[in-house]
Amino acid sequence: MKIKKGDNVIVIAGSNKGKKGKVVKSLPSLSKVVVEGVNMRKKAHKAKNKGDKSQILEIAMPIHVSNVAKLD
Repeated sequence: MKIKKGDNVIVIAGSNKGKKGKVVKSLPSLSKVVVEGVNMRKKAHKAKNKGDKSQILEIAMPIHVSNVAKLD
């Protein structure tokens, strides 16, 4: 994989086409990368203790490396 953690990339395919961001995590075994602010999904987080509140978190999910291109 030529795209590494910390690289600035642009999404060239999919529903997030045209969005730019920084690579937060690289998953070479799956050929995927996690890009900051791209492919966001909502995930429910249940309260573990009595005083805590349940909440909905937005988490960036992995995107295939062929759908991103490195920016100069």
